[in-house]
Amino acid sequence: MSVAEPAAARRRARPPLDPRLLRYSPATRVYVVVTAVLAAITVISVIVTAAMTASILAELVTDPSARSLGAQAVHLWVLVAALAVRVITSFAHDRYAHRASATAIAELRARALGVLTDPDRVSPRELLQRREHATTVLLRGLDALRPYLSAYLPALIVTVLVTPTVVAVIAVVDWPSAVIILVTLPLIPLFMILIGVMTRDRTERKLATMSRLSAQLLDLITGLPTLRALGRARTPARQVAELGRSHRRSTMSSLRIAFLSGGVLELLATLCVALVAVGIGLRLVYGDMSLYAGVLALILAPEAYLPLRQVGAQFHNSADGVAAAGEVADLIESGTATTTSTRTRTVTVAGAPIRLLDVGVHGRDGWAPYELTATAEPGALTVFSGPNGSGKTTTIAVILGLLSPDEGSVLIGSVPVAELEPTAFHEQVAWLPQQPVVVPGTVADNLAMFGALDPVALRHASATTGFDAVVASLPDGDRTVLGAGGTGLSAGQRQRLALTRVLASPSPLLILDEPTAHLDADAERGVLAALAARAAAGDTVIVVAHRPVAREFAGAVIDFPEAIGVG
Repeated sequence: MSVAEPAAARRRARPPLDPRLLRYSPATRVYVVVTAVLAAITVISVIVTAAMTASILAELVTDPSARSLGAQAVHLWVLVAALAVRVITSFAHDRYAHRASATAIAELRARALGVLTDPDRVSPRELLQRREHATTVLLRGLDALRPYLSAYLPALIVTVLVTPTVVAVIAVVDWPSAVIILVTLPLIPLFMILIGVMTRDRTERKLATMSRLSAQLLDLITGLPTLRALGRARTPARQVAELGRSHRRSTMSSLRIAFLSGGVLELLATLCVALVAVGIGLRLVYGDMSLYAGVLALILAPEAYLPLRQVGAQFHNSADGVAAAGEVADLIESGTATTTSTRTRTVTVAGAPIRLLDVGVHGRDGWAPYELTATAEPGALTVFSGPNGSGKTTTIAVILGLLSPDEGSVLIGSVPVAELEPTAFHEQVAWLPQQPVVVPGTVADNLAMFGALDPVALRHASATTGFDAVVASLPDGDRTVLGAGGTGLSAGQRQRLALTRVLASPSPLLILDEPTAHLDADAERGVLAALAARAAAGDTVIVVAHRPVAREFAGAVIDFPEAIGVG
């Protein structure tokens, strides 16, 4: 059996209420309990309403003395009170359901994001591979939980409580009607199952199509500046349009089945109630039952089918909601948790060498790196060099503790990185990844993202990277507001901002991945000279670089061989 087959089997075996939903969302647990209590109140009000209505009608027909308003006053007041309780209960539940569903969605989204952003559960490489699917599940997918929690789940709970109670009451007053209901009642779940098989498959196809469409749009938006620069911005339009048509077809297919299923279930429930009514009518004609019992059974009969009809009407919400609940629970459980109790040690990074001992990381394309042994000494600029795909960026992730090596270990001084408490360790590191992190906010906010910087060091770093000229050209200087991903700055300006932030940092360990990728030759040499000066001052500086100019400033060069392929 392949890896995908058990996952598919789990999806198909999901119950109407995933127990993991209750485990990961306290609000859902409270919501289920409150819904059950309100359902119990509802069934009591339904029975009281039916009993009072049957009493009033039976007495009006059979007892002339009871045809005055005064004679029926008690019954009428109890009837009004029961109807009022039912209306208030329904209103209160609907109002609470929307708030509870929003709270539950927020809890699940926060729980899943906490797992996805925990390096002990999900490695950065794995997160990069799964980001499109995770984005779809946590945004549009979780939105499907709102109608599931507010409509389908209450209908399911009401069915479990109301239907058996109503059938039991009918059996007490008219057992033949109860037998007819018990015989015909399974027809509704049977049709629901038949319809659900088709709905389930179409729902899964719709989610897969949505994931592909979201991934395509994310990639397109990310690469849109490059495509525009090359004059190819309209090239992906045909593919995106086809994905949109595919999504529309799958959605409309699911909606057609949902609407048809509602009509079929309504018709089936109507015919079942008609059978009960015919039986009651015949027994009344032949005098085999009292008018009170007949009216009571006739009023309660639709109430026995109503919860199942509501479940059937909301079954498409069930398919979307169960799929969404299962997907987010899978995301929460997807990471392989490591034992965090061992990651409690601390180390002083300043003056400590970084030793790589036979480090190997096995990826999809093979080993990169493989059996890497090297040392980055404090006081020296260490350059990682080698062909693309040889594992330089992966090695940085291992040094930072963001990725666990498949072989070997990394030591900071004499302490393994795998045993270091992440927060305390990362507070001593200034890291510049290949794609600089720029968040929505002002330029000053982004410069101080990892803590307030010394003004003198910041001015010196800005002059070194040329970012001072960038700030001077901005309309509001360092108060200029940037958009998501650094919108408002060019790629080179974003690189200069991130470089300035790292160079001005007082951290004793500086790790930079392709820091001069978007800089001109003069700026590149200035940045490398500044990094060499930081190393000469005693800091540990590790730079990933391809250009030969980096070797001129290097105190040590670690050459990475090409990746070792699989098999």
